[in-house]
Amino acid sequence: MTAQIPQIYLITPPLIDLEHFPAQLARICDAQPISCLRLSLASQDEDTILRTGDALRELAHARDIPLVIADHLLMVERLGLDGVHLGDARRPLRKLRGEMGAEAIIGAYCGTSRHDGISAGEAGADYVSFGPVGASGLGSGALAPAELFAWWSEMIALPVVAEGALTRDIVETLAPLTDFFAIGTEIWASDDPLAALTDLTAPLR
Repeated sequence: MTAQIPQIYLITPPLIDLEHFPAQLARICDAQPISCLRLSLASQDEDTILRTGDALRELAHARDIPLVIADHLLMVERLGLDGVHLGDARRPLRKLRGEMGAEAIIGAYCGTSRHDGISAGEAGADYVSFGPVGASGLGSGALAPAELFAWWSEMIALPVVAEGALTRDIVETLAPLTDFFAIGTEIWASDDPLAALTDLTAPLR
């Protein structure tokens, strides 16, 4: 079983205002122990991604926080990022590991599939994430149950991340069973994302 307190893995909002968001993010990173940051933009505009990546890389690396990007493999080297988070664990991960090298962080979202998680780990992923763990109107409606995390933490050494529609109750339930909580949309809709994050993660303290 996971013995340590789970760490916070922060996911950026899909739309970012570079005039205001870096200061907001810095406030959160200075107040809470953030273990990893995922740049996850809705935009497919290359210039937008490059400008945002540059701004967040400086902020994250100044605080020794690894910064990974969702899916855009070619941006990792261009932006000097620490790795990539794959939204589809069935991509050719073993080949990607060979291309990116041993130092790069490669994470894989595996939905609710234990099989995909095991396959990703065998192919060289540094972590797998399962979700959503809470009820959401998005996707198929299938949830990654606590039993999946319990099995994983008992049987597999590879770090596991819980994400998707987190609540305080879910955080409390999964805290003994997961290594990380990936938190994003749960806090960004709030007028005070830091207060929302502090409240959501209260069961960890």
